[in-house]
Amino acid sequence: MDLPQAAPYQNQLLEKQAMLLAQIAAQRGGTVGRAEVAAAHFAHPEDSQAQLATERELEFALNEHEIDHLNAIEAALNRISAGTYGQCTDCGSPITAARLQATPEASRCIHCQGQVEKHHPA
Repeated sequence: MDLPQAAPYQNQLLEKQAMLLAQIAAQRGGTVGRAEVAAAHFAHPEDSQAQLATERELEFALNEHEIDHLNAIEAALNRISAGTYGQCTDCGSPITAARLQATPEASRCIHCQGQVEKHHPA
């Protein structure tokens, strides 16, 4: 897919990236890191150790998900720059427009994504 064809997807990716970064900043109270937020959040002595451990795991899982999503967006933007956007990174087949419209950061066609999920369930 050439750059003019990819432009709408690029705009969509940039919007998603900006929204995700704004969401992260809002959740963290601005420029405060997730570790600092977690430390303040877990500083309540009345909370049980089990509750603290559960909340800490949730914070780290959310952080990992956010980082993965940002990385997927960045990778898609890099594929646009490289001229390989819209091609499956596994088999090289075109990714359908419907899939890219729904998930512009998609790097695999439906078939290859299904194979990955089949062999590595979430």
